Amino acid sequence: MNAFVSVRGLTRIFDVSRPWLNRVLEGRKKAYLTAVSDVDFEIEEKTTYALVGESGSGKSTIGKMLVGLLSSTEGNVEVEGVNLMTEKQADKVSAVRSRIQMIFQDPYASLNPRWRVRDIITEPVAAQGGDTKGLAERLLEQVGLHASDAGKFPHEFSGGQRQRICIARALASEPRLIVCDEPTSALDVSVQAQVLNLMSDLKDEFGLTYLLITHDLTVVQHMADKIGVLYLGRLVEEADPKTLFSTPKHPYTQMLLDAAPRMDGFGREVPPPQGEIPDPIDPPSGCAFHPRCPIATDICRQERPPMRQLSLGRVACHLAED
Repeated sequence: MNAFVSVRGLTRIFDVSRPWLNRVLEGRKKAYLTAVSDVDFEIEEKTTYALVGESGSGKSTIGKMLVGLLSSTEGNVEVEGVNLMTEKQADKVSAVRSRIQMIFQDPYASLNPRWRVRDIITEPVAAQGGDTKGLAERLLEQVGLHASDAGKFPHEFSGGQRQRICIARALASEPRLIVCDEPTSALDVSVQAQVLNLMSDLKDEFGLTYLLITHDLTVVQHMADKIGVLYLGRLVEEADPKTLFSTPKHPYTQMLLDAAPRMDGFGREVPPPQGEIPDPIDPPSGCAFHPRCPIATDICRQERPPMRQLSLGRVACHLAED
């Protein structure tokens, strides 16, 4: 059985060089930033796959490549068996992309302030020539707002209400896959819970598949069916929440979990995370985490560890068994 979403060897490199004349005068070479490096994962239909990691780890870049906002430098993304990175099946690619939507991180920036809510929600359907009569009112009620809100402007709503409008817009085109890029990070804690509960209910009601991008481990523990941990654009561990939180195999995953707040952690003493993420323009050789890893050896500095199956998950670490 094929996965609903299959990502293979996904890589994105950005040219961050200074202008040509500056490089000539200063004797500089071209500079390239590797935001995503050879990432593989699969998402089963009607499940939630979460990507977690520190800022700059490449989470949002992967999400944008999935929905087509960015192209890949290398690798493939297949959804429903259609390779979205090829132009050979333009009609099939277009049909699949129409069933993919995205919920952005900032509800204040992702809504057009000059449009009424009705126009914002129905835009994906109107762009495809579909029937939009009564659509916005129906979706607003499904996400916990009132039908009369369709005639208002975004500035008349709170942050949580705006994110509900964003969710309604994502649902308008009847998608099968929704990429959620930090959907609650700009909201208060109590509002976060409301939005996450809404997303969970809608997933069950409409049979949705989620790619959830977040840095909040509490969210993924309760929302995700499978979790992928990113570091410096590389997938370093993947497992289900129970396995990942009880027996993390990669030292970076262990560091993330130790640094996360815990309800039962009052008075505990945990060493702060050591070091900073290396420069992605000049990444370390071998395992990207080795400059910060407390158990790194010579092989970690020399060879990039392959992603391999270990116990109930996958891990990219030479010393995972230890």
